[in-house]
Amino acid sequence: MTRHDPARRDVDPPRFRHAAYFVVISWLDLAVSLGVMAMIAGALIWVAFRVIQPAPPTSLTITAGPEHSGFWYEAQKYKSILARNGVTLNVLTSSGTLENLERLADPAVHVDLGFVQSGLTTVTRVVSSDTHHARLMSLGSVTNWPLFVFYRGPELTRLSELKGKRLAIGREGSGTRQIVLLLLKANGVEPDSGAQMLPLVGEDAVNALLSGAVDAAFLNADSARPALMQKMIRTPDIRLLNFTQAKAYMRTFRFLSEFEVPMGAFDLADNLPPEPTTTIETTMELIARDTLHPALSDLIVEAAGEVHGGASLLQAAGEFPAPIAHDFPLSPDAARYYKSGKSFVYRTMPFWLASLVDRMWVLVVPIVVLLIPVLHYVPPLYAWRVKSRFYRRYGELIALERSVLDDPSEAKYAEFTRKLNAIEKGLNKLKMPLAYADNYYALREHITYVRAQIAALRQTDG
Repeated sequence: MTRHDPARRDVDPPRFRHAAYFVVISWLDLAVSLGVMAMIAGALIWVAFRVIQPAPPTSLTITAGPEHSGFWYEAQKYKSILARNGVTLNVLTSSGTLENLERLADPAVHVDLGFVQSGLTTVTRVVSSDTHHARLMSLGSVTNWPLFVFYRGPELTRLSELKGKRLAIGREGSGTRQIVLLLLKANGVEPDSGAQMLPLVGEDAVNALLSGAVDAAFLNADSARPALMQKMIRTPDIRLLNFTQAKAYMRTFRFLSEFEVPMGAFDLADNLPPEPTTTIETTMELIARDTLHPALSDLIVEAAGEVHGGASLLQAAGEFPAPIAHDFPLSPDAARYYKSGKSFVYRTMPFWLASLVDRMWVLVVPIVVLLIPVLHYVPPLYAWRVKSRFYRRYGELIALERSVLDDPSEAKYAEFTRKLNAIEKGLNKLKMPLAYADNYYALREHITYVRAQIAALRQTDG
């Protein structure tokens, strides 16, 4: 038997009873790798939520018109339609479309949309200056707005013949009054010329004309109810003005168009009026701020079709709403709706669900596009995590070998042996994927090699 040499106790390698624990996959490393990717994905989702269009609000505010006016009643219809889709519409009364436009132009006033007569920015410089910076847009025209001029006396063919007359031109703040003042001024009919401008509208204006208190009454589509029109057209000595200069008005004021009152429109049996009569018209538009959510834009234009799409004396069925805009650009969302209608999700799902799906689709697509290249880095990150354990021990091994080469003292040899045994023991306790067994055994060979080299150096020095 060979006697045991006590001097070699510190350099002999220990006999470890087990090797490394090999597994198919290192779940901890995979979890860390995926965790990093999850943090990146979370950041992308946060950025996407900040960038994409937020969820549509559940309430809107519309500025309509005087209480019990035509547009006030129509705003109530909008309210009922939007309520079916879970959206609350708050209806504000106003003195008319001029106040509607002023509210929309004022950022301090909380309104989202309103009825505005085309041409008002041309009429009023103050309003035009305010709205220039208001970033307003049109959702389209919802109805035509013809002007009917009834007068007493001999037949007239031009507005200029109303100089010095008493004129009922509508209430203060109404868009019609502003348009009428513009047209009268273009014809030289102003208060300075002796004309009296009276703020009478609707039935009050009609009664004043019938009683002889005024010489002419300017009525719009809202105030000229069929009963009032028939009453005046049947009264001797009261006539409906035929705008023989309609085309000249259209070229002078681009927001105007020609409107023909058909023969017999007011009474088919008595054929009133007895011949077609030409007048001029503007349009009434739905104006909104450019912050209006696209989904609500679709909902409002759809509601406009339900409210304004029927046939009447003034329009054919389906004529309105229409993508006709004058003072403000047509909203891109409204233009898309007029061209192709609602998207598939909004046609097939309830509004709230379609809105959610639409937002998720906008969210998921960019995230998927971004995550595909990000996920490409998961395998390299996972491999680096596993190999880093070997890299760390290689670093310890190199440092340990250099330390004993620089100082080959007995104490340094003892420290070398103790630390080398600790490295090998720690290596044998590692849990690693089976695919990296070659790295494990390569490191064990290098540990054995360094141990042998230092042992040989010690024998030489001895």
